[in-house]
Amino acid sequence: MNPDSCANLPRMLFDQAARLGDRPFLWAKRDGRYRPLSWRQAAAEASRLSRGLRALGIGPGDRVALIAENRPEWLISDVAVMAAGAITVPAYTTNAPDDHLHVLTNSGAKAAIVSGPRLAPPFLDAARRAPRLEFMVAMEPLGLRQDIGVEIHPWAEVLARGGDAPDDAADMVARLKRTDSACIIHTSGTGGTPKGVMLSHGAILSNCKGALEAFADGIVEDEEVFLSFLPLSHSYEHTAGQFFPITIGAQIYYAEGAEHLAANMVEVRPTIMTAVPRLYETLYQRITLGVERAAGVKEKLFLKTLELGKRKYQKPESLGLHERLVDAVLDRLVRRRLRARFGGRLKFFLSGGAPLSYDIGLFFTALGVNILQGYGQTETAPVVSCNPPGRVKLHTVGPPFTGVEVRIAGDGEILVRGELVMQGYWGDDAATAEAIRDGWLHTGDIGLIDEDGYLQITDRKKDIIVNSGGDNVAPQRIEGKLTLEPEISQAMVYGDRRPYLVALIVPDEEVMGRWAEAHGRPAGLAALAGDSGFHRAIAPAVERVNRGLSAIERVRRFMLAREAFGMENGLLTPTLKIRRHKIKEIYGAALEALYGD
Repeated sequence: MNPDSCANLPRMLFDQAARLGDRPFLWAKRDGRYRPLSWRQAAAEASRLSRGLRALGIGPGDRVALIAENRPEWLISDVAVMAAGAITVPAYTTNAPDDHLHVLTNSGAKAAIVSGPRLAPPFLDAARRAPRLEFMVAMEPLGLRQDIGVEIHPWAEVLARGGDAPDDAADMVARLKRTDSACIIHTSGTGGTPKGVMLSHGAILSNCKGALEAFADGIVEDEEVFLSFLPLSHSYEHTAGQFFPITIGAQIYYAEGAEHLAANMVEVRPTIMTAVPRLYETLYQRITLGVERAAGVKEKLFLKTLELGKRKYQKPESLGLHERLVDAVLDRLVRRRLRARFGGRLKFFLSGGAPLSYDIGLFFTALGVNILQGYGQTETAPVVSCNPPGRVKLHTVGPPFTGVEVRIAGDGEILVRGELVMQGYWGDDAATAEAIRDGWLHTGDIGLIDEDGYLQITDRKKDIIVNSGGDNVAPQRIEGKLTLEPEISQAMVYGDRRPYLVALIVPDEEVMGRWAEAHGRPAGLAALAGDSGFHRAIAPAVERVNRGLSAIERVRRFMLAREAFGMENGLLTPTLKIRRHKIKEIYGAALEALYGD
């Protein structure tokens, strides 16, 4: 479907449902197996829910918060809110009560849709204090034992209300314009308090059109299968994992959670998946560790596959006839087995949310796993550019999508213009004026455009370290190299206005466990963070990385974190980017102490 032919997002779903009817659309696990909801059923439920919300008082321009795991009801709720002329306000499932309160208060949400008892407690804590929240809809019984001061309506009741109301959803949807606000998605908070990004229907539709054209050589409409596991509350999955699949008539399976992702991939056999670099880094470490343990012939075959695969990407003419034949045999012996771990029919991964290390990208490319790295921000709905299938340049984030203008400012900042750009930050005119100047969104990212029109990101403007000698250092590049080492799981580089760089390191859990057992020490970061012997065991990994860095990029000293960076402790965003300001609040004094003598 051409997104240009749709005036709004609900229209796109309803049109596809009319065309695809009883074909399966949304898949979720029930009673231990995946069961489908057809296009017709999903659209009918979205229509009834929309009418039910209107019967409860939701109207054009009202904001409705949405807090749920990835599941069919998420998409149905999102479309239903928009079909009522209202604005969806997604919230992260990892939010603490104060985070939820910020989203509710900042957006002025009139209502909220909540999934069930697992996610309800922190949200209900915030709901008690939210000044404008009038009612909630619960997908499942919340198990409440006391009144929270907000009326709660069961999902089935709201659907029933909608079923009793006149079936005028099509008329309501017909009134929505591309320029109307579809959602307010809050930034992930890497640089401070999350801001509410207002995105129009047209902004997301333009993203879908750009993706449709960029991936035209790699997709077959009505036949693709997505496995959704990144949070739908993030603009990346919201567009790429929800509305783009609707655009191409794809089926969407919802993963049971990160811990079940490997099993779900084998079970679902997706053709397309969205993911963030942290997943690829984790897979890289698991694969390389498994190969080392296998040793012998398996290790030799794997390393030969990797060598030939890298050469085939970097310098294909360097492979002679004999090597091409060997590579073809290894494709059956090694690469096919690896692809089977992803279900066996994966066409490509889409990578976004954070920069993908070139070395990681090359590793998977050499092993026959295609990763298409893209670039964007919440403020751009979110995709600005992406590598197209068959024309991948791993060190870039691809050419801009159709309809997207990109230029590089004098200081190297990437500027973006087009329908994809946000309408502004909700309730924050000053921040909006700072971000959008003369129609151009100032992204805060530094980059360049190469001779083929591909965009390359070199760093985040605010993250660049300027040392005491005035040299600019890109921390993400160094952190990416550190986390490629088997001993290191996570890292943050530090050194603004200091003479050299230091680092905070989270060691690999398995490496840590083996060392603790061998040396008779208690396992765990809390016990080993201050252990000088374990510190010396990690040092060779830092030294190996330093050998490949310039003098100003080398990490001269490091310390070990007391706990891993995670969403639960607020040190990672939901797309697994590190929250530098939060980490510095906790470890800043200790990092400064590394400069003590």
